[in-house]
Amino acid sequence: MITSRAVKPRPLSVLCHRTCPSITSTSRVNGSAPTAKPQQSRGLATVQDGPAQPPKRTHFGGLKDQDRIFQNLYGHHGADLKSAMKYGDWYKTKEIILKGHDWLISEIKASGLRGRGGAGFPSGMKWSFMNFKDWDKDTKPRYLVVNADEGEPGTCKDREIMRKDPHKLIEGCLVAGRAMNTSAAYIYIRGEFYHEATVLQRAIQEAYKAGFIGKNACGSGYDFDVYIHRGMGAYVCGEETSLIESLEGKPGKPRLKPPFPASVGLFGCPSTVANVETIAVAPTIVRRGANWFNSFGRERNAGTKLFCISGHVNNPCTVEEEMSIPLKELIEKHAGGVRGGWDNLKAVIPGGSSTPILPKTSCDNQLMDFDALKDSQSGLGTAAVIVMDKSADVVRAISRLASFYKHESCGQCTPCREGSKWTEQIMKRFEAGQARAREIDMLQELTKQVEGHTICALGEAFAWPLQGLVRHFRPELEQRVKGYAEAHGGEARAGGWAHDAQKKGMLISPGQ
Repeated sequence: MITSRAVKPRPLSVLCHRTCPSITSTSRVNGSAPTAKPQQSRGLATVQDGPAQPPKRTHFGGLKDQDRIFQNLYGHHGADLKSAMKYGDWYKTKEIILKGHDWLISEIKASGLRGRGGAGFPSGMKWSFMNFKDWDKDTKPRYLVVNADEGEPGTCKDREIMRKDPHKLIEGCLVAGRAMNTSAAYIYIRGEFYHEATVLQRAIQEAYKAGFIGKNACGSGYDFDVYIHRGMGAYVCGEETSLIESLEGKPGKPRLKPPFPASVGLFGCPSTVANVETIAVAPTIVRRGANWFNSFGRERNAGTKLFCISGHVNNPCTVEEEMSIPLKELIEKHAGGVRGGWDNLKAVIPGGSSTPILPKTSCDNQLMDFDALKDSQSGLGTAAVIVMDKSADVVRAISRLASFYKHESCGQCTPCREGSKWTEQIMKRFEAGQARAREIDMLQELTKQVEGHTICALGEAFAWPLQGLVRHFRPELEQRVKGYAEAHGGEARAGGWAHDAQKKGMLISPGQ
């Protein structure tokens, strides 16, 4: 499902030279007729025979200010329309819209943009699903749904866009909407984001008043409306089909797929759900060119990215940086380094609370992109970097996440409903040491039974942090069990009972 970069075609002369070595190039001297260069005899092919290749980049990061898409990330100027236009928003938007959906989607595909909501699916491909065969003969409305329900613990990027750069999101809705030929955009915003919703609504009203959206948007002849819908703070509504259900006024529970939203989505009409950051970067990409965006990051991991750094760092922040930047450089350059120095680092959750935790040994040379983190058995997710120093209790931290996911499960799927409850109970016992060492493997097996067996990704979301804990911090779990046994005269019995519970008559069934 991952597309590779577009390969630049080689010049015809190079192809001829490679395929037919007897053909020689010509030169023109002082305006005279071309004269053949003397043919050089050679034996084996050498590296010099091919076209000159640019040196392969081995280091990423250090994004320049002129290449930052979100120029107002720190609120240095207003969030109003006048300020937004001063910094490049709504520039030649009419020309962009008039280029048509084929050109827009081809630019997004060539840019290498992948979804910024966590899954990393190629955006150009996802948008193209809306323009299926004979789509123009379908009389039903078509919708773009923007997922602004940012509920992943540790993630704080979308709210910064809506607070400081709302017009980037609104213009992005128009550009992405034109690419998919939609008639309206619904921005589903998290209920707790009261201030963000207010700023965004004010920006929408400004855009309507200026004629940038609505009837004949930007004078292009294209009609497009933008609406805000406030959610009720349910984490599971961040999943696309659950979000659609909630938007329709139903309980926020995921739908079975197929049908996919591009066929049957909001109100039974073709729809696409996309993340705030994914939509907000689209106008800048098509304005500055796909090659510009594709020049950042490693292959298949192109572009710039908002990283949210929190936890035990000296300067928690949200920063825009180049994809594939080393994790150590990201933390030390922008977050002021780990509290107590890099050697005081214990672990990092690299992509929001649903991605597996990584120990310091993995963090030393870790690159921050989709493929590099997948190779490290974790994930980029929403790029929410949660840093823990040596004072952190990782068992307690993961236990707290287990409680969160148990609370947020919608209860529709049995593996998730029951599994999240069991894992929470097991982790509470490990937190206190009232468990047995064999339960570590039982915990791992339980998460594997849940993973891949639920309608939505909440099953993986609560399973992966637990798997990361067992994979990298098994000795800490074992030490908890051992410490409890030493303090209480024996290892706890199954279920958290004290080792002498049977002698005290606590494990006898009623009536016996």
